[in-house]
Amino acid sequence: MTSKRANWLFLTIILVHFGVVAFLIFWGSLLPDSIVLNFLLSQGILIIPTIIFLLIFERRERPSVPQTGTFMPNEPPAPQMPIKPMPGTGAPLVPNAVPMPMAGVQSAPGASRSFEAAAFHRVKISTLLMITLCTFLISPLVTVLNVLTMFFTDNAVAALEGDIISTPFPVMLFMIGIFGPFCEEFVFRGVIYGSYRRNGQYNNNMRYQKNRGNGISAVLLSAFLFGLMHMNFNQALYAFAIGIFLALLVEAAGSLWASAVCHMFFNSCQVVLMYVSESVLDSIYGHAVNEAAEQLSTQDLLAALSVYLVIAAVATPIAGCVIVWIAKNEGRQEAFRELFQRSGHTAVQRMQQPNVPMPPQSQPVQWSQPASPRQMPGMPQPPRSAQWSQPIPPPPVQPAQWNQPMPQQPVQWNMSEPPRTDYLLSVPLIIAVVLCLGYMSLELFLV
Repeated sequence: MTSKRANWLFLTIILVHFGVVAFLIFWGSLLPDSIVLNFLLSQGILIIPTIIFLLIFERRERPSVPQTGTFMPNEPPAPQMPIKPMPGTGAPLVPNAVPMPMAGVQSAPGASRSFEAAAFHRVKISTLLMITLCTFLISPLVTVLNVLTMFFTDNAVAALEGDIISTPFPVMLFMIGIFGPFCEEFVFRGVIYGSYRRNGQYNNNMRYQKNRGNGISAVLLSAFLFGLMHMNFNQALYAFAIGIFLALLVEAAGSLWASAVCHMFFNSCQVVLMYVSESVLDSIYGHAVNEAAEQLSTQDLLAALSVYLVIAAVATPIAGCVIVWIAKNEGRQEAFRELFQRSGHTAVQRMQQPNVPMPPQSQPVQWSQPASPRQMPGMPQPPRSAQWSQPIPPPPVQPAQWNQPMPQQPVQWNMSEPPRTDYLLSVPLIIAVVLCLGYMSLELFLV
């Protein structure tokens, strides 16, 4: 999808969220009071509009590309139709009958898949191990940002801790630790961020994948929307930071599994710590400690902030180095480096009729006038008494051999039509951001 349609998707998600909230306010008594149902509704708000948008727009935008990695310059004749010879020669009309292989062009990566957003490519085992290390390293930064927001708002996760603990552990581990992160990564890193990175339209029968200097902009904007999706200031701040690291992991590993595994591992650790701390504190100190922990003073928050701030100042740069190592381990140093550079347009090799010059042997020879001996270099000079009233027949043109691979040729860009790109910001996105901030501010002042 284009970036504008991705913005429309985010606005649709926000409007669906408001519709579900309004339904729960007026008719919520008709539904059972279950935290599992609330989690299913929250993930359904994300995944259902996304699937609908992909079914409508992703298939419509994909050009028709043959599965064999070749293309037909013109519409080929039916197999049973005879092939007419080229006038003056016995050679068939090759450009209209034989598929011409493209140098350096393979079958479209998304031709055999349902959506381009499903970029769940394989990663190395060592990469997965380093992703778990990176998850531990960014945890102090998340704690610092969480404590900062607790000076003016409540901890949103702590408010749900009682309902979470009362639910069986395997259910919450699956809902919070696996299912939720998978849906959120597919929507925000797969569809929205992927649309920002593949921003652009089809021009010269080729789709632009990376636009000039939109790498960091796409990372920051997708992370910002990921934070707004939580609909509270407490989670929005550290979700924004997590979203940046998750997008960098996707670029470094070249797979959506990188961010999905990191997100799953982070949420699963939080669920495990929540159950373990609850059982340990209840068995040793009773419920009084939990009640006191919910009412932390400003001095306690400052003390915790100072400690975690020092840890985060050391651990966060190491996490960045781990991401760079992942890019090197997956052989994506250049692609990851281009994320921070204002490079030109990089085009995906997914073509329908690209502007590649035809091979010389397939061009028919034009005989517009009778040739003279001086016009035919390399031929023996006839006697002066010879009559040249008849045109010299052209040399036979050999049929082009298309089974040999063509040499690599640069794609010819039409400079008179510069590539058109979409802006990341659009009216639907601005409306969605205003609605989110208004809802979060209203909830902050009312609660």
